[in-house]
Amino acid sequence: MRILIITAGSRGDVAPFTGLGRRLLDAGHQVAVAAHPSFAALVGGCGLDHRPVPGDPQGLIRDWARAASWDEAQALTRAYAEGLADGVAEAVAGGADLLLTAFGPAPLSRMAGEASGVPVIGTYLAPSFATGRFPLPNARSTDDLGPEGNLAAGRDVLKRAEGVFAGAATRLRALLGLPADAPSAPADVRPVFHGFSPLVVPRPEDWPSWAEVSGYWWPARPDGWQPPAELVDFLQAGPPPVFIGFGSMAAGQGERLSELVAAAVKRASVRAVVQAGWAGLNGCGADVLAIGDVPHDWLFPRTAAVVHHAGAGTTAAGLRAGVPAVPVPVMADQPFWASRLYALGVAPRPVPFQELTAEALGDAITACLSQPSHRRRAAELARGIAAEDGTASLLSRIGSANDG
Repeated sequence: MRILIITAGSRGDVAPFTGLGRRLLDAGHQVAVAAHPSFAALVGGCGLDHRPVPGDPQGLIRDWARAASWDEAQALTRAYAEGLADGVAEAVAGGADLLLTAFGPAPLSRMAGEASGVPVIGTYLAPSFATGRFPLPNARSTDDLGPEGNLAAGRDVLKRAEGVFAGAATRLRALLGLPADAPSAPADVRPVFHGFSPLVVPRPEDWPSWAEVSGYWWPARPDGWQPPAELVDFLQAGPPPVFIGFGSMAAGQGERLSELVAAAVKRASVRAVVQAGWAGLNGCGADVLAIGDVPHDWLFPRTAAVVHHAGAGTTAAGLRAGVPAVPVPVMADQPFWASRLYALGVAPRPVPFQELTAEALGDAITACLSQPSHRRRAAELARGIAAEDGTASLLSRIGSANDG
């Protein structure tokens, strides 16, 4: 079967699908991933075909930071979404028997599937159905508002997401010759598999029966990858370091953040591996090593703790490694995952990025490392997550559809 995975966004929105794609490839399917051009090497390096979808997520995040108002930021997002419409249509036109779609482009994927007669399955990386159990990621607050309040907050998230893609959906309907009033909400995609552990976010009982929490899809390592000798030497030269990285966040703030991180590391009296990320962090001092992209499944088990922006993928990697975390959420779904880490007992209280100082970060690292319960709870969760197979139910569904 020819399977096309459609995603959009930053590296964390793409990497998990390389692991899912490899599992599908091993099961005998032909697999392509439609993603932004900047991820061609990531996808191709994992042995998967890449189909380009327009968009520069790094530039979009940088422009968001410069936006003068919320309305301007929303306009930037809508323009980005409209650019995806043509790319999704072209990617599907390249041929597929089944579409797997991330949440963001789901309305576009559903329409492209309808126009081409190809079935669509949702493969979402974060909770994406309103529930009384908790406010959805991207809600205006992570506070528990009670069943009715949580449900209302979730519906507000979905309404805003639908609004972002309204123009893109209209554009794609016209391009594909679909009726002008065709529905365009992510909720129109079914079934949906959520790629996170039920130990981290249990499946809400008020979700639709066709919405499943299947477990994590782990990013594939690039073929032939080997750790840099400098990193291996640094790890062997002393006690396990703290990992510090902000992923795709804080573009253009590298100099300020590097100074802040250096001061925080000194304050906490720890060694640190600092990942450059899109911020362009660099290391200063004998106890700090700056690195580029390194597979988290290799590095994190060798660390004492991970300081990160609480993106879904980095959060998952830290839990998989069984190490405690210091979450520094910036935006989008990150406050949700940060609050989960705190509630699960694997992290001290999150430090919002807007409140980040060297003192706050240094003290949070100290609090994380000085509380043994964080590491015990992290190790316990890691054992449970290791026993899960996040792709099994999806592979079974695809297999039964193929047989049919």
